[in-house]
Amino acid sequence: MRVAVSIPVEEGLPVARLVELGTTAERLGYAAVVAGEVAGPDAVGLLSVVASRTERVQIITGVLPMGTRSPALQAMGFQTLASLAPGRVIAGVGISSPIVVERWHGHTFHPPLAYAREFLPAFRTALDGERLEVGGAYLRSDGFKTTLPAGERIPIVLAAMRPRMIRLAGELADGAFLTWCPPVEAAEQAVSCRDAAAAAGKDPGELLMMASFFGYAGPGLEEARERMRRYVLQYAMVPTHRDSFVRAVPNLPEIEAAWQAGDRKAALALVSDASVDQMAAIGADAVAQRVADLNAAGIELPIMVTVAARFGDGDGPLATIHAAAGALGLEARG
Repeated sequence: MRVAVSIPVEEGLPVARLVELGTTAERLGYAAVVAGEVAGPDAVGLLSVVASRTERVQIITGVLPMGTRSPALQAMGFQTLASLAPGRVIAGVGISSPIVVERWHGHTFHPPLAYAREFLPAFRTALDGERLEVGGAYLRSDGFKTTLPAGERIPIVLAAMRPRMIRLAGELADGAFLTWCPPVEAAEQAVSCRDAAAAAGKDPGELLMMASFFGYAGPGLEEARERMRRYVLQYAMVPTHRDSFVRAVPNLPEIEAAWQAGDRKAALALVSDASVDQMAAIGADAVAQRVADLNAAGIELPIMVTVAARFGDGDGPLATIHAAAGALGLEARG
């Protein structure tokens, strides 16, 4: 069984604690350590430390925004990781949101599908160590070529939530990272991605299908449930993510009305337990069942996002990694 752990980069934990979670995941038999990037640690820097202190586990970004780094700079980061962990690195990239790209970083948030279509081939060229010459509608680069030694080919997975982006992942990337994807939706999304790969003349069986879910199996399950309720609300309110939450949160229009009226407390109260359970697995048995359901839906690598019960809580994610490994029957290694 292949299961990944996404370490909680937005929980106010020091890097040393995040690295501990990553090395523990390898020791307990998880297949991969994933780290995203929002406003916490730099993901490449964090994963470089994890890579240097592990031997077998895959190292995956989940995900790096395409709008905050050029294809050349993205390639430099992943080649740095691959130099530390040859054959273990997967480059996870995604569109992110206008808040991150424009408000925080001062870059232009381009039309997502068109930008991804231009970015991915340029990124592939730079990542493969070839000279980058691109002059498109959104990207410019004249003559960049990395000086790091070429190693094994680094797979690219595209974070995707909407149907057209999922199909683009099948067409241009090596796989798809289905973000916060309930099992009931994963099967049809995996089929769509593989169909797009086949239409592009690729072998759909070679695609890496990944899907993430919030997971918690530490102490304080009810406290964790309320934390996840806030996460569901937070992400459902992001305009670029909204459509992906409609099925899991059927009363989203009512929630949006309360949110837009400024009543955050009422909006949170409208997020039902059923909606939380669509997006999250709470308890070790629930985590194991979620992994099994995602596997049955055609997901090769389920990713457990180890949410803390409260901000600054590192014990909960550590307990989750241990308890879920037991429920999943993973084989610990010394």
